Amino acid sequence: MFRRTFFIFFIFVINTYANILQDAIDSSPSGSTLKLSAGIYKGNITIKKPINIVGKEDGVIIEGEGRGNIITIKSSHVKLKNLNITNSGSRLDIMDSAIFINNAKYVDIDNCKIKNSLYGIFLDNVNNSVIQNNTVSSNSEKIGFRGDALRLWFSHNNTIKNNKFIKSKDIVLMRSNDNNISKNYMQECRYAIFTQYSKNITLIDNILKDNAVGIFLEASHDINVSNNSIKGDHGAPTNLGIILKASSNIYVEKNIVAECNQALYIDNSPKIRDTKNWILDNKIIFSTRGLNFKNYSVKNVIKRNELFGNMDNIMSDSRIGLTNQNEIESNYWDDYEGFDINKDNIGDTPYKKHLYLDALSFKNHKLGFFYGSAALSMLDFLLKIAPFVQPVLLVEDRKPIFKISH
Repeated sequence: MFRRTFFIFFIFVINTYANILQDAIDSSPSGSTLKLSAGIYKGNITIKKPINIVGKEDGVIIEGEGRGNIITIKSSHVKLKNLNITNSGSRLDIMDSAIFINNAKYVDIDNCKIKNSLYGIFLDNVNNSVIQNNTVSSNSEKIGFRGDALRLWFSHNNTIKNNKFIKSKDIVLMRSNDNNISKNYMQECRYAIFTQYSKNITLIDNILKDNAVGIFLEASHDINVSNNSIKGDHGAPTNLGIILKASSNIYVEKNIVAECNQALYIDNSPKIRDTKNWILDNKIIFSTRGLNFKNYSVKNVIKRNELFGNMDNIMSDSRIGLTNQNEIESNYWDDYEGFDINKDNIGDTPYKKHLYLDALSFKNHKLGFFYGSAALSMLDFLLKIAPFVQPVLLVEDRKPIFKISH
């Protein structure tokens, strides 16, 4: 492809009517590279041809008009790099965005800083593209008024890596398959990562901190969640680490999930017949509840996890969500009360968790208000000694790990 490089030199855009950047885009041949010097360039631009727009030094600002999208891309083979993009519109109904990409392939958004915008980067039917090394934050302190930092809609085979998403709403993949999300940092969002009706997603090596929900997989399948660090906003009553809701063939492996109200919440999963979910080698620590089951959640394979420092290592929100049809084995439970006489690091007796006082909460949910109080803890202890209600066997791990090896 014939390529040219154009240099645009501005210190400040004075003319409030002409959009010189838009004119330069429109007049440049396909495949050109526009290299911008430091300055403020008017936004609300539209790109309809293959082109590269690169800030050749710090301080290149593309400023929107406080309405609509700052940059709209309607072409494949477009690259934006080293740009500061600010001041989108604020209409949630039309999803005003800093960068809106529509019906395109091979788009590269690299090392851009997006702030004071409703939505950050919106991919609508965009494939084989790369979003990397960017920083995105929203235009509101109130989470309900923010847009998504990143949204993928019917967008496949994309790579999202090395980005920072801070104080935005969600990172969303809806009906978007075969995407890779790796080595990103996400802080103070609502859902750090949310997938819905999506498949073949890789979530690996991300750091998620102080979000309302770390990873929320809904009606999705064939997803690998590995080596992520998820730290909740400790004490927040709605904070959850990882949610599996009607999701199947999910691998949750070697993650650290800490300081959540509920670290791993399994709701009606797996959903697809003859599938399983695999929860392996995770550290589930310092949370109110480690594993929590709801509704018909069976055929989950839960092995070699370390559960310690939690108020309850495992719990259920409903009788139908009990865990006796899951494969739970070879985990470390810090409340295990057995011994390891033969020193093989496997408990001599199974780890068993019964519900005593909690069994009453199925009949009277108002008792949940007193959850964790000293009075209920004492009553729960007395019920173990002299139960006046039939305890419920919640889980049995026949080969509990006796001691953590590191």
